[in-house]
Amino acid sequence: MFDDFGFVTLVIAIVAFIFARKARNEVKVLRARLDSYEATPRVATTTAAATPDLTATAPDIASAPALSETSTEAIREAAPSIQPDVPAHTTPEPAAPVEAPAAGPGFEERIGTRWVVWVGGLTLALGGFFMVRYSIEAGLLGPEVRVLLGGLFALALLAVGEFARRKESLSAIAPLPIANIPAILTAAGTAVAFATVYAAYALYNFLVPGTAFALLGIVAMCTMAAALLHGPALAGLGIAAAFVTPVLVSSGKPDYWALYIYLAIVMAAAFSLARIRLWRWLALTTIVFATLWTLPGLNEGLKNVNPHAFHVLAGFLLASMLVVCGFLYGPPAEEGRIEGISSGALGASLLSATLVVLSSFHADIAMVTFALIVAGTLFVAWYAQAATAAVAVAAGFVAVVFLEWAIQGNLDMLVLPGGPLAGIGASPVESSVSLHLASAAVFALGFGVLGFLAQGRSVSAVIPVIWSGAAVFTPLALLITLYARIAHLDRSIPFAILAVIIGAAFAAATELLGKREPRPGLAISTALFATGTLGALALGLTFALEKGWLTIALSLMALGTAWISMQRPIPFLRWLAAILAGIVVARMGWEPRVVGDLVGTTPIFNWLLWGYGVPATSFWAASILMRRRGDDAPLRMVESAAILFTVLLAFMEIRHFVNGGDVYRSSSSLTEVALQVCVALAMAIGLERLWERSRSIVHSVSAGLLTLFAGVASLGGLLFLTNPGIWHIDVGGVVINLLLLGYALPAVLALLLSYAVAGRRKPAYGNTIAGGALVLALMYVTLEIRRIYHGPIFYNAAITDAEQYTLSIAWLGFGVVLLGIGILFNSQRARLASAVVIALTILKAFLVDMSSLTGVYRALSFMCLGLVLVAIGWLYQRILFSRRTQSPAAAPAAES
Repeated sequence: MFDDFGFVTLVIAIVAFIFARKARNEVKVLRARLDSYEATPRVATTTAAATPDLTATAPDIASAPALSETSTEAIREAAPSIQPDVPAHTTPEPAAPVEAPAAGPGFEERIGTRWVVWVGGLTLALGGFFMVRYSIEAGLLGPEVRVLLGGLFALALLAVGEFARRKESLSAIAPLPIANIPAILTAAGTAVAFATVYAAYALYNFLVPGTAFALLGIVAMCTMAAALLHGPALAGLGIAAAFVTPVLVSSGKPDYWALYIYLAIVMAAAFSLARIRLWRWLALTTIVFATLWTLPGLNEGLKNVNPHAFHVLAGFLLASMLVVCGFLYGPPAEEGRIEGISSGALGASLLSATLVVLSSFHADIAMVTFALIVAGTLFVAWYAQAATAAVAVAAGFVAVVFLEWAIQGNLDMLVLPGGPLAGIGASPVESSVSLHLASAAVFALGFGVLGFLAQGRSVSAVIPVIWSGAAVFTPLALLITLYARIAHLDRSIPFAILAVIIGAAFAAATELLGKREPRPGLAISTALFATGTLGALALGLTFALEKGWLTIALSLMALGTAWISMQRPIPFLRWLAAILAGIVVARMGWEPRVVGDLVGTTPIFNWLLWGYGVPATSFWAASILMRRRGDDAPLRMVESAAILFTVLLAFMEIRHFVNGGDVYRSSSSLTEVALQVCVALAMAIGLERLWERSRSIVHSVSAGLLTLFAGVASLGGLLFLTNPGIWHIDVGGVVINLLLLGYALPAVLALLLSYAVAGRRKPAYGNTIAGGALVLALMYVTLEIRRIYHGPIFYNAAITDAEQYTLSIAWLGFGVVLLGIGILFNSQRARLASAVVIALTILKAFLVDMSSLTGVYRALSFMCLGLVLVAIGWLYQRILFSRRTQSPAAAPAAES
């Protein structure tokens, strides 16, 4: 039926090797116990003699034969009665030396007595499979003879295995029983019996379904009984062979009903055996195999969902009855403890049901099966707390199913002007929509009501929290998916009303839980219901308003969650606020324009202001509230989101304004780069001041990143890509122009930033920023002079003598101004900047002016430069250094 022989053979070999290793480890444990027992000193008793000299009559313990376990126990019991008869002065005989434990089996012994037996058993089982396969391919014997020979071979293996178990010896070699020959032979016979019965039914139709299922059930029960006698090795090999049998014994046309009924019998036997012997590994192996057997046919799109639905339901029912701890026939459970296999068994059934629904394109029978399994999961978890984790899994898969339905659905055909299309019925998706609406209502009520009633029922805090989390998540997730499918994310007053109703229900639950006596997990559950109230109200606002409000609603929800965390200091709420902030960030990454083409062209007051401004404000307020409880990872995430949205608001508004509403324009102008540099520097200054008070690493790193961006944008943009001295750019008026915005204002802001970081960061950091400010200021002076001489466009204008002379005078004047500021405010940084500018002016005079200027301009240039240099020297001598020389002289006078 499903032919991939090589792969399955490898799987069987691996499974056999695993169980062989397990048996080997158990043998090692038993040998260690035996060695420790043999190492215990033997106790010997002597009859009390009349003569005090007991040394001569003491038995030779070292030469005495080893005592049996029964004799030893008898001696130990008799010891108290014998001991008082020994004279007090008698010295006990020293214990006989303990012999060293025998060395473990060597490599050759393991190969000859153990691994050969295991490989032989596996070879016998594969031989039976290969015989059936070969007889099918070669046509050597008729179908009846093939089945008969397979059955006889299985009976022979089972008979020999039982005979070996009873005799417990097939040769005189002592280690052979350790290799568990009876279990291996019985396992091989069981696997061949499974294959024979299945082939007789599915391939040749020799057996009617009732007879085949009865025989398969008998084989399964025999396997369980044999495993009870022979141990886990037989159970592992038998179950693996049973699940792999449909692959090895294959046919061209798959019969899913035969397959899944057969697998149901196998699962029943495996789960029963796992329950009786409490073998967790067997239950887990069965769950994995059963889940994998759901996959055949899913990739082709299910045309007949019924057998797959039967398989999923059968697996769920069997796992519920036999695997879940504390429910029906399951193992005993510890109160308040979630058990992994119990929850995993139900979770595997939920996964299988979800795959069937998705692959069948939400067929009605698949949806009904999924709903039954979800309801069954809630029922089982209600009475068995060990399976509570499956409640969260069920909530997640419910959201996945409805989300996929919302994405692939298309209800436009229902509202076409001409009505439904001809030939496809009255409504091609009406039943699907009705069924999904009914299922959604049942799921929302079930999760919500049970999640509320589950509070206070457990001594563990995690169990009611899981119930309350599912109770809040499921209704909101279903509401969003239904809104996306039916309303197509457009404005919908009915969905807004429904969201308000859900929010009111959550608010009532919050109020009722808040009045109860403290119980484990009650505080967290109350906070979750309060968060659900905020979420429902935010969704109601989104549904009632136009597109784009979802982002605003989620950001307001993050603020509300932060406020609730102040009232109830639960760490989960802080993480929830951070998660909501992350969702809003991801949503903006999907569509930065918030509402797409509807953002409009109005400067500033457009959807960008609301889409970025409200989240930024919400995140800033949330960070202020959260900081009162300390600095942690959720706070840093919210602070990062607040800074990110603030920066994006400014940058997006700049792009929108400069480019006439087109924020996706690939190129940038001088205006845009200049505004972005100014905004980045201004924000960096603000964050540096904020970091001084908050000491938040987020504020520090963000300020550094903004400074880095401003530096890169200035270097690459202002000085090269958008430089009007290089490119054809109209700078505008004489004084009020783009040069003032692009170079003068950034220079001032960079200078202020250099002073803002002084004393808090390394000196090189602030000096680099100050150097950038000096470069921008010199660029502004240079470009402004070119604007005066050549007009608003001067990128290819030749420099005249008058312009060259004016540049030298302007640079010199700029240096003098800086020197004056440095002297007036006693700023060494300003004086060093003045020295740099004057040095550049001197270099220009000797390298440029001397060669390019002619006539009076050359003379005036050097005359002015000389006078200024002399004046600077006088200022340094008379003002700066005179202050420094007078201050030490004044000190002794003050002391006298």
